[in-house]
Amino acid sequence: MTPTMDRNRKRVPGFGAVLLILVSHVTSALEVPLDPKVLEGLPQPPTITLQSPKDYIFDPRENIVIHCEAKGKPHPSFSWTRNGTHFDVEKDSKVLMKPGSGTLVIDISGEKAEAYEGTYQCTAHNEHGTAVSNSIVIRQSRSPLWSKERNEAIVVQMGVSLVLQCRPPAGLPPPVIFWMDNNFQRLPLDKRVSQALNGDLYFSNVLPEDSRPDYICYARFPHTQTIQQKQPISVTVLDNSPEGEHRPGFMMPLGTTSTKMVLRGETLELECIAEGLPTPEISWQKDGGELPSSRTSIHDFQKTLKVSDVNEADAGDYRCTATNSLGTAHHIIKVTVKAAPFWVSAPRNLILAPNETGILTCRVNGDPKPKISWFVNGVPIENAPEEHSRKVDGDTVILSNVQSGSSAVYQCNASNEFGYLMANAFVNVLAEPPRVLTPPNRVYQVITNNPALLHCASFGSPLPTITWFKDSQTSIKNGDPYVIHENGTLEIHVAQPLNSGKYTCIATNNLGIKENHVYLDVKEPTRILKQPEYKVVQRGMSATFECKVKHDPSLIPTMTWLKDSGELPDDERFVVDMDTLTIKDVTDGDEGTYTCIMNTTLDQDSASAMLTVIEATPTPAIVYEKPDPPSDLELTDQTERSVRLTWIPGDEHNSPTQKFLIQYEDVLHQPGVWINLTEVAGTGTTAQLNLSPYVYYSFRVLALNHVGYSQPSQSSSQYRTNPAAPDENPSNVQGVGTEPGNLVISWTPLTGFQSNGPGLEYKVQWRQKDVDEDWSSKNVANVSQFAVSGTPTYVPYEIKVQALNDYGSGPEPEVMIGYSGEDLPLSAPDSVQIMVPNSTLAVVHWEPVPLPSVRGKLQGYKVYYHRERGLHETEGETEQQEQVLTFSGNRSEGRLPGLQPYSLYNLSIRVLNNKGEGPPSPSKRFETPEGVPGPPSFLNVLNPSLDSLTLEWGPPLKNNGRLTGYTLKYQPVNSTNELGPVKVKNFLANETSFTLENLNSSMLYKFNLSAKTIKGSGPIITQEAFTVMDTTVPSRQVDIATQGWFIGLMCAIALLILVLLIVCFIKRNKGGKYPVKEKEDAHQDPEIQPMKEDDGTFGEYSDTEDHKPLKGSRTPSNGTVRRDESDDSLVDYGEGGDGQFNEDGSFIGQYSGKKEKDTHEGNESSEAPSPVNAMNSFV
Repeated sequence: MTPTMDRNRKRVPGFGAVLLILVSHVTSALEVPLDPKVLEGLPQPPTITLQSPKDYIFDPRENIVIHCEAKGKPHPSFSWTRNGTHFDVEKDSKVLMKPGSGTLVIDISGEKAEAYEGTYQCTAHNEHGTAVSNSIVIRQSRSPLWSKERNEAIVVQMGVSLVLQCRPPAGLPPPVIFWMDNNFQRLPLDKRVSQALNGDLYFSNVLPEDSRPDYICYARFPHTQTIQQKQPISVTVLDNSPEGEHRPGFMMPLGTTSTKMVLRGETLELECIAEGLPTPEISWQKDGGELPSSRTSIHDFQKTLKVSDVNEADAGDYRCTATNSLGTAHHIIKVTVKAAPFWVSAPRNLILAPNETGILTCRVNGDPKPKISWFVNGVPIENAPEEHSRKVDGDTVILSNVQSGSSAVYQCNASNEFGYLMANAFVNVLAEPPRVLTPPNRVYQVITNNPALLHCASFGSPLPTITWFKDSQTSIKNGDPYVIHENGTLEIHVAQPLNSGKYTCIATNNLGIKENHVYLDVKEPTRILKQPEYKVVQRGMSATFECKVKHDPSLIPTMTWLKDSGELPDDERFVVDMDTLTIKDVTDGDEGTYTCIMNTTLDQDSASAMLTVIEATPTPAIVYEKPDPPSDLELTDQTERSVRLTWIPGDEHNSPTQKFLIQYEDVLHQPGVWINLTEVAGTGTTAQLNLSPYVYYSFRVLALNHVGYSQPSQSSSQYRTNPAAPDENPSNVQGVGTEPGNLVISWTPLTGFQSNGPGLEYKVQWRQKDVDEDWSSKNVANVSQFAVSGTPTYVPYEIKVQALNDYGSGPEPEVMIGYSGEDLPLSAPDSVQIMVPNSTLAVVHWEPVPLPSVRGKLQGYKVYYHRERGLHETEGETEQQEQVLTFSGNRSEGRLPGLQPYSLYNLSIRVLNNKGEGPPSPSKRFETPEGVPGPPSFLNVLNPSLDSLTLEWGPPLKNNGRLTGYTLKYQPVNSTNELGPVKVKNFLANETSFTLENLNSSMLYKFNLSAKTIKGSGPIITQEAFTVMDTTVPSRQVDIATQGWFIGLMCAIALLILVLLIVCFIKRNKGGKYPVKEKEDAHQDPEIQPMKEDDGTFGEYSDTEDHKPLKGSRTPSNGTVRRDESDDSLVDYGEGGDGQFNEDGSFIGQYSGKKEKDTHEGNESSEAPSPVNAMNSFV
């Protein structure tokens, strides 16, 4: 909330005339400037700048953040109330108030979020007043479960109307409703099938294709992003006695009339759903008026009318009409518009000088008419200390003859049954001398005959009076050509050169006077004197547009050319000069309008002309060739460092010469190598060439046209320049030590061309930096480096390399900094300390080594550490591999992550430079504390029987501490995949098996086992197993005759019998006997299902389709399987609305749609499960 600061300036002689005078004469506003220099030290009551919305629904998975920010001078302090009483933030460890702010952050992790629901209000206070925020209602978002119900199958005749009720649970905020089938496909909606605003599904008439068993209503709860589903509804449409065609009738709303109330500013939503055959068409109109077209929209196949931003004029009778070929039906919805309070004029901040008078107005409207209440510093005005200068008259507070120290914050509250408005407005009583905020000596530049605005922004209390003077003498009054505005700005309507000069503004009030000087400079306008002319040009020729401009000489002009109001084509044929545009080799695409625009910083002028391209006059075919080489090269104006070269161009061969290239050969240093020296425009025939000393020059010239370069010309006569001292020194001078005690100085040598004379040498100089000693030097030749020995270890040196020859030395060389060679560090880090904040992290601190002992550039520190053994292990066990972490730079601490809990570690530290590592610090040992253990190494189920089974497990592979025992949680899973109550058993650390008794027979059990240390339980290991079935035959038999394994078994038995018969036949032919009857007696009828002797369950016959194990579970070791359905709907996995979906559409939880809390707790939540993002696209 950032109210505009306002003040009333009218003084009144007596209190009785205050209201009349203030109402009839609204005084000017005093703005408090935002310039920090002005605001510094200026007292100001608090102003709320940011607050949370009045209705705040929070997500229980995230922290509650209630915003309250305020400004003031001095900075305000903050306090809160909850449900009307003081809320002591400091006593609640879960509540944090941000420093310098009133914003609350409530950590609800592990807490009951409902405990923090309520109505909160923030107060910002300083010595000048108290501002309060809106009442902020904090509520937790809720996504309650669908009530359990069983839907009866619906059977209807074709042609009748039908309503499928959704009745979703009331969430906070309300859920979004949509209908889908069992395959997550949206049910198509059209003018016959519609979804009402309450979520119910309406059929104007049903058709046979509407028959389906899976009409499912889904509710998506926006805050928690969870989706719940209702039990599927089965609809069967019969056509043995279809309904005939009939007139329309309304299914929603019922009857001929209904009423609707809507609040001003909200969106009015009206719906009409009709039944009938054929399907009726819906139309809308407003009786006695027109629908507001800009705010009206029709949706849902004409069945829903929406009017946005409703106002009082939208009240009235809205008629919806349903029509088919057999008749028409009407329904009238009587709409009334009410209004929560809304501002007509909110109270504004007042800044008053002592003894001034001001008013606060709080103009609101609403239906019913709002009640207005006034507060001072958060206290009802009737309970506040009495102020004789204050009078309350309904929506107005009159403050007369205010005095210093009476600053306060007033609150206006307007409320009716539909809501409330609350605004803070402060009254700040200030006595401030004038200040001029416009920077002094500002220069305003304008063009002749344009308006000029000279600013004099000021601040003071009382509001300063502004007067203007020109050239410090002439007083300026309102009137032609001047206008003085209320904010102090001086305006000259039509500025002329004679108005240029110095202007002074003076700000005055009863506390002082302040003046400021500004300057006006009236410039000449920019004008195009010669405009571009219309051109008609043959294709292939050139076109030139000329644009000559006159402008004020003190302004810098910029010329821009446009083609057809756009940029010029990016084509080298378009050449822009100072005041011309030339288009070479014109094509048909160049036709158009060309505009020149001359811009200055203050104004611009422009002019345009057309270009028309015509067919060129036919000419004989032109042959284009490379130009002939130039001839007659002549050297004149010869000096030590320059010479003029002149030549005669060769034949251009119908293509103009674009440029000439001049090359030279250095016969002394690089004979036979021609080097480009310079280029000359194609119209030139001479060039002044800059030369270097000690070079034997020969020159030649090549010409270039659009075909290519000519052959080189004949060489010129040789021109020898005299030797001279070098003009430059070697580049890339560096000094680097390659080993302790040396410094290698290197450089890039000069070329022979750069040497300027014979006898080229290099003077290498060096001295230790920041040491009072003379330069050492050495002259060397034909090398590019020099090694200085006997240097101290890693110290800076100043170095320079100067070129010299037989004719003198080069310029004074630049001093570079290099370093002598490094050596291994001498010292080890000291005072090594180790802190272990948790079981897997250590923080190492050390005292950095003295920099001189590094003996090189410090690269960082290396920490060597390794695990010696676990604290529960003996001394002789094998050590683990050493680990190294490098910390760059001049560090004094480092973190060692990924440590193993409950272990003994050994650590040392070395300093590192470019040469290598220093000696290690003394070894330090440290221990990591215990952590939670790993999961048990295995969990097996043994000896299942009717009512018991035995669990056997192994200890964790990583104890991470001293094992204190194990926790076993187990629960049954019934035939509908629901989890039963959780039972918990605890075992000692030396127990690794246990027999569970009194279990249910033929029941699947889920087991979760975890190990414990003093730090808590570790991860769980899960196993599932059945108890043995009783002897009762299961209600669902498996048709083994259709099973693949059974068919294979029968084939194997048949083959075996065939082999036996063949053997018998062979033995009989040999006279032997074979007890076939006994063998046949040994094989039972394969159609009979074998039974296991140990538990009476069926053997290995298993229908792979009908007996799938639970998702994520293992098949029980005893071979039994639990009942399941092979073609279930999603609801078959849970009860009604309990069905929940993961982000990919799969179920949450393996056994039930209900959300499980942490597996260590085992109880169920009454809230809906985790967020569902993937299905948001359906809504």
